[in-house]
Amino acid sequence: MTTEELIEKLELIQKLKCETPTLEIKSAEQGCPKHLYDTLSSFSNQDDGGIIVFGVDETQNFKEVGVYDPHDIQKKINEQCLQMEPVIRPLLTVAEKDGKYFVSAEIPGADIAVRPVFYQGRGRLKGSYVRVGDSDEPMTEYEVYSYEAYRKKYQDDIRGIERASMASLDQEALSKYIELLKMGKPRLAAIPNSEIYELMSIKRDNEVTLSSVMNFSPYPQIYFPQLCIIATVVPGTEMGVISGQGERFLDNQRIEGNIPEMLDGAMQFVIRNMRSRTIIDSKTGKREDRTDYPIVAVREAILNALVHRDYSIHTEGMPIQIIMFEDRMEIRNPGGLYGRIRIDQLGKVQPDTRNPVIASELEVLKITENRYSGIPTIRRTMQEYGLPDPCFLDERGNFIVKLYKSDGKAQVNHSEDFDSNELVLFCKTPRTRKEISDFLGLNSVTYAIQAHVMPLVEQGIIKMSIPDKPRSTKQLFYS
Repeated sequence: MTTEELIEKLELIQKLKCETPTLEIKSAEQGCPKHLYDTLSSFSNQDDGGIIVFGVDETQNFKEVGVYDPHDIQKKINEQCLQMEPVIRPLLTVAEKDGKYFVSAEIPGADIAVRPVFYQGRGRLKGSYVRVGDSDEPMTEYEVYSYEAYRKKYQDDIRGIERASMASLDQEALSKYIELLKMGKPRLAAIPNSEIYELMSIKRDNEVTLSSVMNFSPYPQIYFPQLCIIATVVPGTEMGVISGQGERFLDNQRIEGNIPEMLDGAMQFVIRNMRSRTIIDSKTGKREDRTDYPIVAVREAILNALVHRDYSIHTEGMPIQIIMFEDRMEIRNPGGLYGRIRIDQLGKVQPDTRNPVIASELEVLKITENRYSGIPTIRRTMQEYGLPDPCFLDERGNFIVKLYKSDGKAQVNHSEDFDSNELVLFCKTPRTRKEISDFLGLNSVTYAIQAHVMPLVEQGIIKMSIPDKPRSTKQLFYS
């Protein structure tokens, strides 16, 4: 950051009058803050990193008070950065304004292979932080583990299950898998089944693996009661709403069995609770029965949850959730995104695979293609139905897919009554993508930003808090 950019950042702070997911404000008028490690950790543990600006007092309505000593504070910032693991190398900038000095510390996002970055004095578990909104929150034990699992390439889907045995598996299903596996592979077909079981991770060190239990056991919930799907239909747009008859759930089912059986059971539940309407093509006159959501998109979303959820001991007590609201359905699976991929890259780059053996077995069984086509298929089929874009969220250990149904309002019709001046006034307070989408009454956040906000950004009427990273999930829009 140049001194000119720091001056611009100070002007932005006066405009925003708040901190953001990538901006922390410290007074430092009387001395360097003694505990920066929570912010140093949280900024390092997010892709966008962050900037700490010293010399602005939040308690005095963000008054520019300046720092006590620009030379000494840089030394003390560096000292605290040296106490982090791994060591943080901040980029420090000093600027003078109205006879006062201000200092910024740019904290780069650490490579995922070395996360979590933590304060040595508290250790990895207690000294790791994550940025939530404008605050620094301690990481959960699972969040710390998830980084370690990726870094050390843990394969939780092939961990041994002591209570299971080969005799406890569905022998017919297992035989079908081995037969399909050998098809067209003469060299593999020549290997005895007992060896194939070990080679293909049906067993590992003579213990039946979790992937075998989840794909070939007649009832995996004997070993893992919560590795199931909880499906509910809610009479409203938010959880907790009570229907006119006093019902909290219009339908509620616990879906169990192995992965293929849970997929079938979940699809039956969703189809049972979806409306179906007849549409007549105005050009051809043909009739078509159409459900609230495209069946293909729903199947892909549920299958992705079953294949890519976290199967570690940290989440084996957490079921997948399917929640059908009046205006949308949500599929929630424990684990969050895995590896280096970000939300904005879904369907565009090949991701790391959390459970490669489970995915491979289901590919052999012709249940999934295992070609990373799930997300593009969901997007394409929703678009073909004329529905809002699907929404994908990664929320602290949970990955969420939201599919919105048609509400009778075509997305393009919103622009007819749209008053950009109202949006500009609304953004006098910095707003997130979701807040703007809700304000416009649109289900699709992507559509709301692209159709209504970005044209105003291009005209310079609305600005972005992180202009060099327009796709950042931490972005705020303000006027």
